[in-house]
Amino acid sequence: MSAVPILKRILAYGGILAVVIAVVGSVIGLIVAGGSGVLSALIGTAMAVVFLGITAASIVVATRIARGDFLSVAFFGIVMGAWLLKFVLFLVLVFLLKDQPWIQSTILFLSLVVAVLGTLVVDVVVIARSRLPYVSDVRLPGDAAEASPRGEQAK
Repeated sequence: MSAVPILKRILAYGGILAVVIAVVGSVIGLIVAGGSGVLSALIGTAMAVVFLGITAASIVVATRIARGDFLSVAFFGIVMGAWLLKFVLFLVLVFLLKDQPWIQSTILFLSLVVAVLGTLVVDVVVIARSRLPYVSDVRLPGDAAEASPRGEQAK
């Protein structure tokens, strides 16, 4: 069993959430600050979506490179490298955007926070409802098709 279907579901629900946050944030931004409010809401939402995508992509790549061994150094290295990339990217964006006249910083901040919290809720709900076993490659006595790891029938 792989975590890829779960990550795909997280990305799909995260995309739906991002569209909702972008629309609601843009409407609120338009009311509060005009065009700069809309742009700020869209940038904040886009940042959260990019960070969600980096997380999912890093886990998929790490799983493939580590061949499903979640305790390997390669798996942790790739996931930690992606986390560091997100952190550096976030800092760069904050310093680039903080004093721009076309950014409404409060709306950018609030849309980013709502998007991050929303994606955390999506992660929790999808993972809680998933049926990924805790243990892999386990055969219980009496399994109907006791196949070997290569797909051959046991004799």
